[in-house]
This record gives sequence, structure tokens and C-alpha cells, in this order.
Amino acid sequence: MIIGIPRSRLADEHRVALPPRVVAELTARGQAVHVEVRSGLGAGFTDEQYEQAGAFIAHSAEEIWGRADLVVKVGKPQPDEYPLIREGQILASVMNLAAAERSLIDLLIERGCLALDFVTIQEDNGNLPVLRPLSQIAGRMVPQIAARYLQTDHGGLGILLGGAPAVPPAEVVVIGAGTVGRNAVRACVGAGARVTLLDSDFGRITELDWTFPGQVTTFLASESTIRKALSYADVVVGAVLIPGARTPHLVTREMVGLLREKSLVIDISVDQGGCFATSRPTRLSDPTYVVDGVTHFCVPNLPSLVARSASYALGGAILPYLAAIASLGPAAALAADPALARGVNLMEGRVTQPGLAAAHGCDWTPVADLLGGGRP
Repeated sequence: MIIGIPRSRLADEHRVALPPRVVAELTARGQAVHVEVRSGLGAGFTDEQYEQAGAFIAHSAEEIWGRADLVVKVGKPQPDEYPLIREGQILASVMNLAAAERSLIDLLIERGCLALDFVTIQEDNGNLPVLRPLSQIAGRMVPQIAARYLQTDHGGLGILLGGAPAVPPAEVVVIGAGTVGRNAVRACVGAGARVTLLDSDFGRITELDWTFPGQVTTFLASESTIRKALSYADVVVGAVLIPGARTPHLVTREMVGLLREKSLVIDISVDQGGCFATSRPTRLSDPTYVVDGVTHFCVPNLPSLVARSASYALGGAILPYLAAIASLGPAAALAADPALARGVNLMEGRVTQPGLAAAHGCDWTPVADLLGGGRP
């Protein structure tokens, strides 16, 4: 099986799915890896490093898509790549297909592709082993983003995130206590901010309360508690995730009006639709916009700001799954690993993920049915 890594065509995407040391692991196991020229430069990896790792350097996207049985990307295919997708090809990336355009879904169905969304690879205990390291990075970046856009020169409130003697710190509200939320809380507490956390899961709230005794104010999330928190927030972080499905809008346009002018919204859930009704995806080179006087930072590929670290995190997390597919073949690999099978969103012209089906209003077929009855 040939594994192909095309260069990202998405504006401001600097990550690469597999860094050279992960490529070296695959080639050492006898797999053929083809990397498009200059794919790793945004993360600081040269073509020479890939060649030393045993990869073949391809000089165009057409070469990669034309040769590869398994195409590995950071994000979903872009429109200029649609014509290059071959029938029956395996695509593996952070696709967030529940929030993707319907034309991409229809194309992948028509061409019978196996679409593996790293976001929905899920272990029996609910753990998301590939998404987790990227979510950890995104959460830990919150203080540096918040500090920048609270500055006066960035149109902010002119508040020092961690405060100073006789000067109170910023009030940071985090909605969602998953991996992003927990890491955002940890990083903001460490930066000296005053932190409020809201989540609907009492167990998660209890865990964070024990982890940061007396340092974090916690609420069970409801419309009334969200409203209360918005009334005093300087920064609000959206960190809500429903694996494989669109994120619900927990903060309406009217509720955004509760925030004071020049406060900041950081919606990390925007790649799955966003948890603010006023959220829309932006890009790193133009990351913010203002609604009702409130600055919105809604960059879907936030970890691309630390492209090298993020590439190492992603590559290490997906290595065992790619190795299994390449060595066993997709059907055997999916039958052997329930977590991997849950990552399949499309297969043999069928939608196989219930969240994706609900988002686009179509039927779905369990992966087990397409594997001949084996239970993923």
C-alpha cells in the first residue's frame, strides 16, 4: 500500500500530517510513503529530511493522488483537490465532515471512498486518542490568544490577563470541560487569570474542582448560568465537542449582547459549527471580527500557530492506525480495532457515522454491516 502526503492547499495551514520521524517508522515497517515536495516546510521539515526517512518526493499533487492508496492530510480535501480523488481511495484526516459542505460528502459517496475522520476515532471508554493531543494544544494556547486580544493595540479591553498587585486579573469563562476546556482552564489558571468553568457533566466539574481547589468557579451549564457568567466575562472560550456531530449553539446572538464591549470570544468549536450563534470560521492571517462590539477569534486550525509541535502530536497519534491499515488492509484493520472502526464516516458509498447522517439529513449504515457482520 502506498501512503501519500499531499501539501496542504488550505490558506494558513502550516502543519503536515506526518513528520519525518513518523515517516521513518512506516518505511522501517516496509511501507511506501510518498510526500509532495515542500509539504513539511511550514512546520520546519525539509524534503531532504523526508528522503532520509525513506520517503519518495513527488513533484505535484496529481502525482500524490494518482499513486496513493491511502492519502493522509491534516484537514479535509479542498475543492481544487476534488477532481484528483480516485474511486475507492482511502482518505484519512481531521475532516469534521458533520460541518463540511454537502458537495464533499456527495463526492466521497459517489467515488466509494473510505473516509477516516481522525475526530471520530473513539475508544470504548469514550477517549478520542487522535483528537486529544490536538485539543490539548488548542486549550493550552488560550492564554496567549486571550492576552494578545485583550491588549489595547488589538482593540481589546486593555486588561492584563494575570493582573498585577492591586490590579485584578481578567475573568475567563470556559464553556465545556472536555480536553480543550480542561487544558484551557489549566493554562489560564497558570497565567493568573480568574477562571469560571461550565459543563453539563457533574463528574467533570467535580474533577476540575478537585484539581484546582479554590482556583476555579464551576457551574452546571444551563441558559441561566451561561447568562450569569457572560455578564462578568472578559474572555469566553467555547470548548464544546460532540464527536462526529455539529456543535450546538449554546450562546445565542442575544446572549452575546450580555458581554461588554471589547470583550473577547474564542470559539475553538468553530470547526464543528461553533457554540456561539455569531461564530464563523476565520483564518490565521485574518483571525478576528467584531459582532455587537465583541471581538470573535474563530480559527478552525488554531494548532497551526505551533505547526511543528502540532505535526509531531498528530503524527504520533495516527501512526498505529495508519500502520494497521497499511499492513492488514482496511477491512481487517477495522474489524480488529473498534476504535478505528468508529473513525470511519463513509465507506463503500454509504454514510457510516450517525452524527454525520443527522447533520446532513441522510441514512447511515453501521460499519459492522459493511464488514460482513463483525462488530466494530
